[in-house]
Amino acid sequence: MAMDQSFKQRELLQAKVHDTATGPGVYLMKDADGTILYVGKALSLKKRLASYFNRHHNKNDYKTNILVSRSHDFDVVLTATEQEALILENTLIKRHKPRYNVMLKDGKRYPSLCLDLTHAYPNLLFVRKTNKKKVRYFGPFSSGGAVKQTLRFVNKTFKLRKCKNRDFATRTRPCLHYQMDACLGPCCLPVSKKEYDGIIREVTLFLNGRTPQLIRQVRQAMKAAADQQDFEQAAKLRDKLFALEMTLEKQVAVTTDFKDRDVLGVAVDEESERALVTVLSIRNGYLRSSRHFGYAAPHSDKSVIAEAFIRQNYEDSPFTPGEIVLSVRLESEVAIEGWLSEITGRKVTLIYPRRGFKVRLTEMAQKNARVELRNRLNRETADLALLADLQKALKLKRLPLRIECFDNSNLSGQSMVAAKAVFAKGHPFPEGYRTYKIRQKVGNDDYAAMWEVLSRRFHKDTQDQPFPDLVVVDGGKGQLNVALAVLERLGLTGKLDVIGLAKKDAKQGDKTDKVYLPNRVNPANLNRYGEVLLLLMRLRDATHNHAIGFQRKRREKIARVSALEEIPGIGPKRRKLLLQHFGRIEKIQQADQAALEAVEGMTYSLAKAVAEYFQNR
Repeated sequence: MAMDQSFKQRELLQAKVHDTATGPGVYLMKDADGTILYVGKALSLKKRLASYFNRHHNKNDYKTNILVSRSHDFDVVLTATEQEALILENTLIKRHKPRYNVMLKDGKRYPSLCLDLTHAYPNLLFVRKTNKKKVRYFGPFSSGGAVKQTLRFVNKTFKLRKCKNRDFATRTRPCLHYQMDACLGPCCLPVSKKEYDGIIREVTLFLNGRTPQLIRQVRQAMKAAADQQDFEQAAKLRDKLFALEMTLEKQVAVTTDFKDRDVLGVAVDEESERALVTVLSIRNGYLRSSRHFGYAAPHSDKSVIAEAFIRQNYEDSPFTPGEIVLSVRLESEVAIEGWLSEITGRKVTLIYPRRGFKVRLTEMAQKNARVELRNRLNRETADLALLADLQKALKLKRLPLRIECFDNSNLSGQSMVAAKAVFAKGHPFPEGYRTYKIRQKVGNDDYAAMWEVLSRRFHKDTQDQPFPDLVVVDGGKGQLNVALAVLERLGLTGKLDVIGLAKKDAKQGDKTDKVYLPNRVNPANLNRYGEVLLLLMRLRDATHNHAIGFQRKRREKIARVSALEEIPGIGPKRRKLLLQHFGRIEKIQQADQAALEAVEGMTYSLAKAVAEYFQNR
């Protein structure tokens, strides 16, 4: 019966394909419930759909066979060109997130540097989001360490301002950087816009990989200063020249044509259904960075992954080079080239080299991708083995892939707060971290605070905060019993593993931290599982730091508000305006009467009262 229905369904789809137009466009495959399973594009819709539903499609293509078997209908949207079809396909994939489309998301944002060109005297900032207009981005860099190292060099070599915008607006005298001749002091001094723009151009050249060009300019300026017998300026330019030349020596030259290009390498592990894309960023002939993007990509070949990566990675990229070198050919090569050229405003070429130095570049990218994917899989295997040891050592019901730890923090019974840290597959998962203000007046009662926090956390199982496999409470048997009582009240007894983790007591002769299990008086013996105990301690320390950090912020906020509350005439609204304008209480304390009076809602008498209050403290 099921075979007959499947055969009839196939005949209906073949008949619908027969009536489909032959032009370019997008097709949407749907299941019996009308859910979109796959969005694709084609230069000829009729030919593409016929390849799915005729009897001679590739039997070895596992992904296509599953897609066809689950497809009960399809819709088509005709477009004028293949490039329009590509853009529409991108839009529909983002909107519907079909199950069988490759959605490359590794959850990682590589850091960049940026200059806010809307400011008259912009400073260089460390950012991870690159979605603002009128902002010039540089990067992305391979790691936070790499971008910080670059930022330190720029701040030391070029006289850009280092202060934040809010400090720039309220500063009344130049900071220490000006005294050290590392900044021109535009916050307080009349700095020529032309002079500052010249520094911006130099920084832009350096960060865009045009160091040789910048070196030539600095050398010419140094000689000109020497010819004018301005030896002090010539010496400063000489020092800058030496610093730039030392930086250039550390960079690896990989091409001799001094072009900008990205080289993509793709590695796939079919057994684990994992893929990794390596991007070698070459700027002005020098290898600037190597970045790796890991994904889950079941039943997808390298060509599909490479095409999906280009479409998803370069759409919002702050910089796209003129060449993208690939180790595999793409099905929609011409359309993607046209799309990249359109969004960048200049010609972008996809290259699949057969010989020469570009082949060596693709081999380098491929090798890096294979090695990185193998290392990641090995690390994941080791992580799972550690979690298996944790399960064995504590006799847990489930493998603890998600662990949540809870800790309370207070200062002499005041400002009681709590925090939750999450480890996923043995590593910190910051997106799952949470902080809690204790709503009840519990004073120093750690048990009451733990009761409230756990009750709030496990009241509901949500998609963004699923229940963990293991719950860890910071404390001994008392905190553990509170956790068990909360879970019993919520009907979760036996559904979640729970343990208590207490710090060692040297006075009692403890050599390690202690792990308490339900229905056991003595702590578990983990002498044979040192790595397991270290994992739990890392989790507990992360929770503790998160709780202390939140509690410190709460105390500082209360102190800020309470200081302003003592000034007559400064109510909640003006306190908020002052804090929004100056950022923090220290800036308000340092501000003079004129600066205070410039704040919206402040009068002469109120500004005078605030200034005198802090002067007399």
